[in-house]
Order: sequence, then structure tokens, then C-alpha cells
Amino acid sequence: MKQTVSYLSVFVACIVNLLWICPIQAQTEDMLDRKIYLSQTKGSIYQLLENVTQQSGVLFIYDSQIINNEKQVRIKKGEYTVRSAIYEITQNRNLTLRSVGNHILIQLPPEKEVAEEKKSVEPFNPYAVIEGILIDQQTQEPISFGTVGIRNSSIGTVTNQNGEFRLNIPDSLSTGSLYFSHVGYLPQEVHIAVLINHHTTFSLEPKNISIQEVIVRLVNPQKIIRDMLDKRKDNYASTPVYFTTFYREGVERKKGFVNLSEAVFKVYKNPLQTLRTDQVKLLKMRKISNTAEKDTIITKIKSGVNACLLLDLVKNLPDFLSPESLGNYEYRHTDLTLIEDRMANVITFEQRASMKEPLYKGDLYIDTENDALLMAKFEMNPDHIKAATSMFIEKKSRNLSLKLDKVQYAVSYKYWNGKYYINHIRGDLHFKIRTKKQFFSSPVHTWFEMVTCDIETEDVSRFMRNETFPQTTVFSDMNFVYDNEFWGNFNIILPEEELHEAISRITSKIEETNL
Repeated sequence: MKQTVSYLSVFVACIVNLLWICPIQAQTEDMLDRKIYLSQTKGSIYQLLENVTQQSGVLFIYDSQIINNEKQVRIKKGEYTVRSAIYEITQNRNLTLRSVGNHILIQLPPEKEVAEEKKSVEPFNPYAVIEGILIDQQTQEPISFGTVGIRNSSIGTVTNQNGEFRLNIPDSLSTGSLYFSHVGYLPQEVHIAVLINHHTTFSLEPKNISIQEVIVRLVNPQKIIRDMLDKRKDNYASTPVYFTTFYREGVERKKGFVNLSEAVFKVYKNPLQTLRTDQVKLLKMRKISNTAEKDTIITKIKSGVNACLLLDLVKNLPDFLSPESLGNYEYRHTDLTLIEDRMANVITFEQRASMKEPLYKGDLYIDTENDALLMAKFEMNPDHIKAATSMFIEKKSRNLSLKLDKVQYAVSYKYWNGKYYINHIRGDLHFKIRTKKQFFSSPVHTWFEMVTCDIETEDVSRFMRNETFPQTTVFSDMNFVYDNEFWGNFNIILPEEELHEAISRITSKIEETNL
């Protein structure tokens, strides 16, 4: 312990002297020349860099194609500077290291001739691209549905189920910061300029709330819900807004890909007080179908777009949030957690044992200070799921036996300019299908999701009737193109690895629709 204190004392003195002599140089030198002691000598590159983070407090940004996280290396135990530790762990002294805030950007040396040649050939693009993967700092597992956005802007997206994302950023915002967050993690913020045109791995640190703090804050869960309902007018928009959203839906059967349909919509979102329906205007759409699918069983999602709009739980109160129906449920205050930089009460709810009809169970995440609903995760009660089958099936063949197996939803909101807006909506429906000639049933998974990629609050007016998209249609019945360059500068949710592989294997019927 005395040795550690000694190093810290010298480090503080160096900061004072360097800042006094040359403030600009101090930030870079202090970070990379910070002395640390590494006792772990063997492990993956990721594990050893994480050890550097624990010793020094610095975070790393690098392209996963440059540094292989899984590569096993061995280093000598002892004292290092942060710079020398990076070189030793990566086994590459040709890397370029740059300090930005409390982050260190690790890159390959710039190739001036190539860069100049590309610059002379490529036209100016008003958008910059940032790609990467979001992972858990401790387990290295991907973080699904993590929020990725530009600080002080409404532009953003979410990671897919593999933790991957891509964000197109207007040139006017390239000097800002990108933030990453997910429920239960400390958010992270990084300067956009150092990330452009790189595929980067970002890690979030889990944030655990002590059980003592949960007990101290223990309150009546129904009161928390009623306070949330009372504060809706304060926390959510009272004027109409435009959302630019990315929507997708898919069908999987026997763990195989059947079809994927995607679109970019402009949504006219009504304010909280009005009963008028929201409007949807189609901007772009595409679809891919597995034409190799020989099975005659056809599964389609009807009204998936409408379902996403109805899942705005704050505007369209479900029974577990409706004051008239709260008596049908039991509510418990089960946890405290972190969403972005906000503390949230976790309210767990489940239908009362006396209620025999199929209702819901799940968790509500409500801000401890302003009582805003930040997130909800819920599902149809598994004890009554079979009785709910008819609620989700419009028609089926007489030769089919079909049972509902699981229904799950997730809804999140994001804060912007003093109000909360829908951020991400996801619905997953699982069925078991069997024909009369089959002894065993086969699983079918249908899903839909929508993410808000931009919000506009000025010059908002309802669309003309001929501009609106019919929300209750079978979206996948429309024919359109699947093309890797199709989306241009629109922000989307990247296809998961399994979908990406399926797309590359499948020959599709191609038609394109642009409205």
C-alpha cells in the first residue's frame, strides 16, 4: 500500500509541473506515461488491457480488426508505463497511440499516400460513419439493444442482438460526443472525431446497487406507478413531433431464416393528450425471403407497424398501468438500477392468482427523481399463455395445430430537450406448429422492432391522406429490394450475424420501392 501511495504522489506532482509549463502537452504525456504495476502475466489481450484500465483508470478505443481480443499473450510481471504496457500486450510497437479525454485511441500508422489518393478521388460525403460492437466489460458478452446516440442531439440507434451498431453522423455534429448506455451499466462517452471510419469495440462497466440502498429506498410500488402517471404531462411531449424511425420484422422457423422486412418511416406522433391516431409515411423499404424454404406453412405478421405505435405505453396505457386495473396485479419494489446516468426503481408486477385470464408480468423502470417511465420489459403470463393463442392468430389452416408458446415485449424511452420520447420497441412471439400428419411440433418465431433515429419538433403537421402508410397491413406482402447500399445515410439496426449470413446465401426476388 505504501508503494502505491508513493507512485500516486509522484504522479500528482508531475501533473502540476507539466500543466504549469505546457498545458496542451501535459494531457497526452500524463496519460501514456502514467506508471502502473502489472501482476497478471498471462491472458487474452482484452483481459490484460482491462488490467491496465483497472490500474490506471484509462479506457481504450481500437478497431477489433487491428487487435484480436481473444489472442493469448504472456508478459513479464513488473512496472510499466501505460504506453509500454500497450506495446507489450499487443506485441506491436508500430501502433499509434493518442489520448482523448480519459480514452486512449489505438490505431495503425497513417498511410499518407493512400489517404491523399482516396481524398482526391472520393467526393465529399456530408455524413461520417461509426461502426462497432458494445460488450460487457466483465464477461465480454455482447450487449443487445444498447442505446447509441449523439450527446445533445436526437440522432441515435440501438445495438442489435450481437451488440453491433452503425451510426451515420452529419458532418455538422462530428465535433460532438457519442454516448453508449444500457440498463444496469455505467454510460460511456467518447469524442466522435476519433471514431470516424473505424470499427471499434466499446465496453460498459456493470453498475451494481447495494441491497442496503434498495432497502433504504423501499417505498410503496403502487405509489411509484401513480406518481409516474401523474407526471406524464411534465415528462412527455405535449405537442406533436416527427420521428424518423427504422422498422424491421422477421420470421424464423426451426431456427432457420424465412424472411426479413425492413423500412424507414417518418412518423407523425400525436401529443399525449389527443386521442387521434399517429400517422406513418413510408420513406424506404426492402425485403428478403428464403426462396429455398420448401415448407408450405406460411407465417405472416399483420399490423406490426401499428403494434409498435400502440406500444407507446405512456400514451396508450396497458392494463398494468391503468389506474382502473391496478387491482388486477401484484406490484413489488425489487431493485434499483442505472439507466444512462439516471437511477431507476425497478417495479416487478404479476397478475393476481385470482385472475384466470391471460394477463402480463414483467418489470417497470421508473426514474427515482422525476418519476418518468424509462423502460418496460414484460411478457404474457406463461401460466395462461395457451389460452391467449386466439388473441394472436387471425386465421389458420384446418390442418394445423398451433399453440402460443411465449410473448415478450420491451419498450424504452430516451430523454431529449427536457422531454422523453419513444426510443426502442421490440416484440417477440413464439409459436409451436404441428400438422395433422406430424407427431412433433416445430417452433416458429416472429418478431418486430422499431427504433427512433431522429426527432423533429419544428414545423410539424399531419401528413396528407395519400402520403400515409396503412399500418394494419401485412408488411411482408410488399415486394422490394435487399441491397447492402440501399439505406444510404439513414440510420438502421444492423442485421444480426445469423441474418447477415442468411442474406448472403439467399437468392431474392428484387423489386425496389422509393416513396
